[in-house]
Amino acid sequence: MDFYSVSKNLIDVYSIGLFFINASVARYLYHALEDFFYSDVKMKILKMSLLALGMGLSGFAQADFVGVKGEVGYWFYDGKANMSSQFPDDQDLDQKGSAQLSLSVEHPIPFIPNAKIRYVNLDTQTKSETLGQANYKVDLDHSDFILYYELLDNIVSVDAGLGATVLNGDITAYTGKRVDIDKTYPIAYLSGEVKLPFTGLSAKGEATYTNFDDARITDALAEVKYKFADNLLIDLGLTAGYRILNIDLDDYDNNDLKFEFKGPYVGLEAHF
Repeated sequence: MDFYSVSKNLIDVYSIGLFFINASVARYLYHALEDFFYSDVKMKILKMSLLALGMGLSGFAQADFVGVKGEVGYWFYDGKANMSSQFPDDQDLDQKGSAQLSLSVEHPIPFIPNAKIRYVNLDTQTKSETLGQANYKVDLDHSDFILYYELLDNIVSVDAGLGATVLNGDITAYTGKRVDIDKTYPIAYLSGEVKLPFTGLSAKGEATYTNFDDARITDALAEVKYKFADNLLIDLGLTAGYRILNIDLDDYDNNDLKFEFKGPYVGLEAHF
């Protein structure tokens, strides 16, 4: 299951939900119009007024019905990698950089969770070499698909939820031995943010964690944000932070695979 197909399925679920909401609205309007043609003049005038008021309020609510938040950043990372069947010690990774993407959809409907997708591609190799070849080459796509609830949403914001993390790629040793990785694991999600009123400044921490089926994955970040645009159409903010991603896969294809990616990042956040 790749990033595109899971994203499409998530969007389809939300589309179906909005379809039923719109169908309910359509049924209400149908019955209102049906009553209109069979009621007396006073009732017609009253219903026309209520219908106009309802449509006005509906338009106002729909303007803030669904919020979309996206972030594009660049992560400067290095770290360590190990394939135990080849080398017993951890191997330092070259310093690399990669775009990281995040997209969230939030709404005010009770009991239905919000949704979030995160993605980054990790393409690097070890600093150490053997016979002119890097000891390890790593090419790994890391995606998170999260459903969460807003527990607090004020000066202090707290989100919590569950989801899935998807690893897809490979690690290749200088000997030519290659291990393909294509696994999905459940994760727990927690995020907290504190805003400094009237300044546009805020601080945020976010983490996912799993310990399932001989896999332990921790992905944590801490960042500060400065919101430099805040209006009815869009909010814009600059972010800077530090991210650590640890992946331990025990006895995966007869190998113990360990990765550590860490480093600072900068980004731009938009909230529609």
